Amino acid sequence: MNPHTPTDDELWNRARDGDERAFGELFDRHATTVYNYCFRRTASWSEAQDATSVVFLETWRQRGRVQPQSGSLLPWLYGVATNVLHNQRRGMRRHRDALSRMPRPVPPPDDADEVSARLDAEQRMRRVLDAVRKLPRRDREVLILSVWEELDHNQIAEALGIAPGTVRSRLSRARARLRDLSTEPPSAEPPSAALPSTGRAAGAAPFRAAKGTPPDTVRRPVNAYLPEESR
Repeated sequence: MNPHTPTDDELWNRARDGDERAFGELFDRHATTVYNYCFRRTASWSEAQDATSVVFLETWRQRGRVQPQSGSLLPWLYGVATNVLHNQRRGMRRHRDALSRMPRPVPPPDDADEVSARLDAEQRMRRVLDAVRKLPRRDREVLILSVWEELDHNQIAEALGIAPGTVRSRLSRARARLRDLSTEPPSAEPPSAALPSTGRAAGAAPFRAAKGTPPDTVRRPVNAYLPEESR
């Protein structure tokens, strides 16, 4: 970040005072990461898009009560996203009116290769989730934030509102459980894509977002959950 680029703290302090432009900059900075996280949790581009909108809607609504601990807003956004995904059906009903007022995405070009790539990404993500869902929800959340999102223990603790020691114990338990369950870990990897056009939350002006692109395979395969000696 160059000297002329405002930090998350600076933008957040302005957003807390009602500066929609500053909040839009935070969206531009973090929305694709949140979107990919939501996709990896749902294996659905459309559900991930709606969940991302709700995450920023909730973030705007709670801006007066929140101050990031780490200097970055991202861990807290992960926490909001985790709660949104956990209560997705109820949350979508509660936010239906607000979501209906947001600009809808611009449909992507009807490109056969892109459509095929996106469908393939959803199928691969479902296979990955089938393995991960064998874990208890609390352990699964810590594991996903650690392995796919590459947060450290302190960032995960901030995101989930738990102690770093609890993060370590849940992560160790999750890896041990997967080691017991996975004699042949699935080879699918969590895909990602650029955020398609969506709407800005909370009654602010429309969000600015990049058009969708075909997903690319990133991060690590499922067997990366396990310690090296167990792979």
